[in-house]
Amino acid sequence: MPHQPALYEIDARDWLWRCSRDRGSPCTLDQIPDAELDRLARLGFDLIYLLGVWQTGSAGENLSRGTADWQPGFRAALPDLRPDDITGSPFAVKGYEVHEQFGGSYSLETLRNRMRQRGLGLMLDFVPNHTALDHPWVEEHPDYYVAGTAAQFARNPAGFHEVVINGQPGFLAHGKDGNFPPWPDTLQLNYANPAMQAAMIAELTRIARQCDGLRCDMAMLMLPDVFQKTWGLSMQPFWPSAIEACRQANPKFLFLAEVYWGLEGTLLSQGIDYTYDKSLLDSLAAGRIADVCQHLSAPFDYQRRMARFLENHDEARAAAIFPPEVHRAAATITYLSPGMGFFHSGQLEGARIRPSVHLRRRAVEPPDPEIAAFYDRLLEVRRSRADQLDWRLLSPVEAWSGNGSFHEFATFAWYSGDSPALLVASNYSDHRSQCYVPVPLAGLAGKTVTLTDTLGSDVYERSGDDLLSRGLYLDVAAWKSHAFRMSW
Repeated sequence: MPHQPALYEIDARDWLWRCSRDRGSPCTLDQIPDAELDRLARLGFDLIYLLGVWQTGSAGENLSRGTADWQPGFRAALPDLRPDDITGSPFAVKGYEVHEQFGGSYSLETLRNRMRQRGLGLMLDFVPNHTALDHPWVEEHPDYYVAGTAAQFARNPAGFHEVVINGQPGFLAHGKDGNFPPWPDTLQLNYANPAMQAAMIAELTRIARQCDGLRCDMAMLMLPDVFQKTWGLSMQPFWPSAIEACRQANPKFLFLAEVYWGLEGTLLSQGIDYTYDKSLLDSLAAGRIADVCQHLSAPFDYQRRMARFLENHDEARAAAIFPPEVHRAAATITYLSPGMGFFHSGQLEGARIRPSVHLRRRAVEPPDPEIAAFYDRLLEVRRSRADQLDWRLLSPVEAWSGNGSFHEFATFAWYSGDSPALLVASNYSDHRSQCYVPVPLAGLAGKTVTLTDTLGSDVYERSGDDLLSRGLYLDVAAWKSHAFRMSW
């Protein structure tokens, strides 16, 4: 697996629904067409994150169908919504067995083997914070959950679920992150209980035998200080022990953590391989190019462990929040920077309607040919970048005195030795901008340098002496990006 892999997220239920529609009969995971797997491999993806393969229960499905406040959101996500489209959240896991409707464990194993033949790794979900309301542990091990009292339930009925424990009424807390209302289709696991931690590690190691990596949902909630703040309970660290147990079985197993609140470094220090980089997306969406460049100034060894995205199942569609020209500029910065490139199904075609994880399918939308062509080119540039290359953030300077538009650029280069293999420059603004980009090079004196824009068709020739003395002059239209191959 390369150090900076490209990951593609697919909702298993939607994938199978579309496959079943196309073939005219129900489809299981082992029956995903060869042509579809070939397409994903050809695009240059290294990992497929298959969301929602685990068994969910009737409790979550019934709650999703019966919660009136959720229905407008479902109809916005799927205008032709039917009752049987509402299947419940895949993050309300009843058991870490492959959903029976998807063909069970054999079906997943078959799919994984076919993916391996094409160089594709398989990433699945791990939801450590909570379980479904009807998970077997509710009856077998109620002590695995955060418990409440009748008085707490009376004060906050939305925060607790009434259950029967050993023939007596009891109350278990719904899962939450502390900053938002609880998730009513879940129950909160108690990480202060060592037996529960051991059980979750056993689950984790069993899951790890079925895939090549895990996307860990809301991973920061299992940090001791976060858990203490949320629940007032003291726990021993979970992630170092859990990761070590998995690595004993598979040293190359990958962990991708969904994490916010500036806790990325904490998770990385505990053994996580990649963490979400929500900060970069937020800065790009707000048009804060200075913040983008500041963010990209972090050490390379930190940046290469960021999972960089413009959308996923928790975010709005990129094509809906970015105008087309801004979308292209944001994608260029995001996916040609160091780190894991995290793409979402529908993104490459310019889908605009955000799907709901509670539904079995997403809206059918016509592809945007210009966005599709752009992503084809961007993915080609990304996979042609040798994985071992060094990376440097470059600092543009003013093109002439008093011209402050150089501040609108994000510029960086991938190097092979002392020579830049790819120089990326993006004018992230709504006006034309100019700058000089200092490019440290060796051996250019007296030579002519050819710059080929791999994102377009432009080819330029520049004097090596001029590049050494002043840098590369850029005069770039609003929201325009270049990714130059340099040769001499």
